[in-house]
Amino acid sequence: MIITSLCGFYERMARDPDSGIPPVGFSEENISFALVVRPGGDLPTVIDLRSDDKKPRPRRMITPAPVKRASNIVPSFLWDHTGYVLGVDGKGRQDRTEEMFRSFKELVRNAAAMAGGKESSLAVVSAFLEAWSPERFEELDHHEELLDQNCVFMVAGDDDYVHNLPETQTAWEAVRSGRQSEYTAPCLVTGEESPIARLHPSVKGVFGAQSIGASLVSFDKDSFTSYGKTKSFNAPIGENAAFAYTTALNYLLRRENRRSLRIGDATTVYFAETETPAEDLLAQLLEPPAEQDPKQQSAGPTDDLETTERVRSLLKALVRGVPIDDALEETERDATFYILGLSPNRARLSVRFWHVDTFGEIARRVGEHYAALRIIRQFDSEPEFPSLWRLLLQTAPQGKTENIPPLLGGALARSVLTGAPYPEGLYAAVMTRVRADGGVNYYRAALIKAHLVRNQQKEIPFMLDRKRKDPPYLLGRLFAVTEKIQEEALPGLNATIKDKYFGSASATPGRVFPFLLSNMQNHLAKIRKENPGRSVNLDKAVQEIMYDIETFPATQNIAGQGEFIIGYYQQRKDLFTSNKDKTEE
Repeated sequence: MIITSLCGFYERMARDPDSGIPPVGFSEENISFALVVRPGGDLPTVIDLRSDDKKPRPRRMITPAPVKRASNIVPSFLWDHTGYVLGVDGKGRQDRTEEMFRSFKELVRNAAAMAGGKESSLAVVSAFLEAWSPERFEELDHHEELLDQNCVFMVAGDDDYVHNLPETQTAWEAVRSGRQSEYTAPCLVTGEESPIARLHPSVKGVFGAQSIGASLVSFDKDSFTSYGKTKSFNAPIGENAAFAYTTALNYLLRRENRRSLRIGDATTVYFAETETPAEDLLAQLLEPPAEQDPKQQSAGPTDDLETTERVRSLLKALVRGVPIDDALEETERDATFYILGLSPNRARLSVRFWHVDTFGEIARRVGEHYAALRIIRQFDSEPEFPSLWRLLLQTAPQGKTENIPPLLGGALARSVLTGAPYPEGLYAAVMTRVRADGGVNYYRAALIKAHLVRNQQKEIPFMLDRKRKDPPYLLGRLFAVTEKIQEEALPGLNATIKDKYFGSASATPGRVFPFLLSNMQNHLAKIRKENPGRSVNLDKAVQEIMYDIETFPATQNIAGQGEFIIGYYQQRKDLFTSNKDKTEE
């Protein structure tokens, strides 16, 4: 299903001449330099193709597709790094480098013979390679920057690179046919008898995977042999189908195409079955942009601003409960989408999740997710719709991406897309971080609320609810007021009761609160001497909460601790909000 869908996406994009997706037998590669050669074997002119940035970036160029290689020596056709193209590299293995250069020369020589004619551009390149001596490398312009970079060829007087010329592409088809597998069988994707790919092209761009790429389909152990097939052909996928699905994946993973995003350790790509405007909405639906000042927005591209505003309006409508039929056009609502989450596993890729659904259903479930998260923000600058990445950071020690628990990103994404309960590990990880560092912020409170709403079927208010009588919620509120009294009585403290007792107060309130309330009376007495009116207001706040607390329970379960944190967070927010702002809320 995954590979078949990716092949379908490739075919759709290949029919669009403006898509930029490579045709069969070609790939998009990073090329840094062009070598302009002349008949007669003179020293080539070196053209720097890289960008003018402070850190130059190679140019993306469609070239003949490379053969997958590990330790074997297999040259690419009319392009490669300088070890193959010029017989010079920085790896210090001269014998191997000489063998690479010989193989590249032989490939071009044979292709030139197929093209015929001594005046062809292929023949000119072949003559240059036969006459070239690696000892002359340092005579070239840019030779220090050129080392180990990918290069292409151009013949002086031609209007295009050699690999793009019609005569060259005919020769490339012959070379490619000669490289095809001799093993034929019905392809699992097309059902047609075709040469079966022994090695599938590499997939590049998955976060954490090897920079040279990784494989989605591969076998390297004899234990994978079954039904008389060798391990190389255990998954009989034709070479054209293997090319199509890997080219589609590489296209989706390129950042400039805006069809991928990162969720924890999972790199997620998505695409529609048919062309639809909803393709521009889905990424921002899963990773909503923060609301910006209108003056700042005007500086960006108009289409991006329109998409951003559309996504924000859609999410606000869905959170309010507007039916999906009213929120989306029919063409967008019924469009079928495929969402694939990938994570690295050494030289391979692991599928974290695979989800197929209509855009309307995906949007509805994303709306339910943000409705479950919805809680009053601690600061106005915080996003109304926090992204999955921001939420996952709340589970990581020191707030570092690399410390996010493995597999959690894929599990959270699956819950959001399917409407399933949130992973229990997410709630446990957030509670662990709260106990470890005492931090109760907007994102953590939102995650805890969402878990209690969806997994525990509890009704949790958006902001402070003074009528709520649940003991854990009241205890959280009481702790927040007690902390506030301490802060006003002893300004400038390095550590408050939250730093010392928050975790134990939420888990074992019967042991902690009698001590906290005893100290609170001393703090109130100090405030009473300096500001009697303020002490009366704080004492009233305590009495209002205490009126509904019959006893302090010895322990609280993990769900009760979550309610405690919500009560603390909302009461703390209320204490620092003016009466005018409360009315607006």
